[in-house]
Amino acid sequence: MNEYPYSPLRSLLEGHWFKLICGASYQDLPTIRDLALVYTLAGADCIDVAADRAVIEAAREGIESAAKIPGFARKTRPWLMVSLNDGEDPHFRKALFDPNLCPIDCSRPCERICPANAIDASGVIDRRCYGCGRCLPVCPLGLIETRSRIVEPGEIVPILLETDIDAIEIHTSVGHEESFRRLWEAIAPATENLKILAISCQDHENLFDYLRYIRETIGKLSCPLIWQTDGRPMSGDIGKGTTHPAIAMARKVLSSDFGGFVQLAGGTNAHTVTKLEQMGLLGKIAGIAYGSYARSIVLPILDRIPTATLENHPESLREATGIAIDLVSGLKDRAVTR
Repeated sequence: MNEYPYSPLRSLLEGHWFKLICGASYQDLPTIRDLALVYTLAGADCIDVAADRAVIEAAREGIESAAKIPGFARKTRPWLMVSLNDGEDPHFRKALFDPNLCPIDCSRPCERICPANAIDASGVIDRRCYGCGRCLPVCPLGLIETRSRIVEPGEIVPILLETDIDAIEIHTSVGHEESFRRLWEAIAPATENLKILAISCQDHENLFDYLRYIRETIGKLSCPLIWQTDGRPMSGDIGKGTTHPAIAMARKVLSSDFGGFVQLAGGTNAHTVTKLEQMGLLGKIAGIAYGSYARSIVLPILDRIPTATLENHPESLREATGIAIDLVSGLKDRAVTR
């Protein structure tokens, strides 16, 4: 019997595509592995990770481990996606500061506000930081900075060719015409066997002109295209209202003639599907990507077992997967039965 009778492409076509975003700069390998495991079991269609060999292999191990666990109905083997950027982008940055400069009596608001538990007495735990920036404004002395990373074409092309990934997402911004063109020209030969290409961009008054430029630059593709409307990046775990910018941008892109699928991201959370349903957009969009919110609801469980794989803790595995299933099915069940 086929363990995965449904395909991610079918989910796109039917309007219930679910993508897990692990984080374009997130490199906590054990957590990435277990997130991939849990959301594969829950029925995710795609898992998006950093363009890093070790991260890719950790996610792949989680996906493959799902097939070995009895007692779970697996409908989809998710596509593995890597994220690239063509310039400065908040998804591709890390916070940093010198803890020796911190006052002894500091109440450490940075540590309390960090959603990734990436700050302790030693400073920023680099592998855990995914660049949300929430620590920057709360430091009383303004000691926290960020360092950004642009994935260079010469670095990424070998990874694309040698790791057998399924999909690519390019993070770009209005005004990046030249840098986008350079990146695309470098990676285009490595995209021929992709199952999907995603373009992630935030809203702007010149959005349509820029997306039209991108469509003309990439030309004819050998795979489907997703326009990811990145509303309020890395904010879905903050509150209900963060989902609105992504939906507003999606409505704009849906009214265009660019072709391809439209998928939400940036601020998506448990309220997103309800809001789409209220606005009559459920099913008109192809799907939703969940990042900080999807991670935040299972991380407390994963953090309880830091020294062993999740499979060795069956109760925690069932608990984490049950939470993930609730999120995934909230989109899939309502989209299919709309």
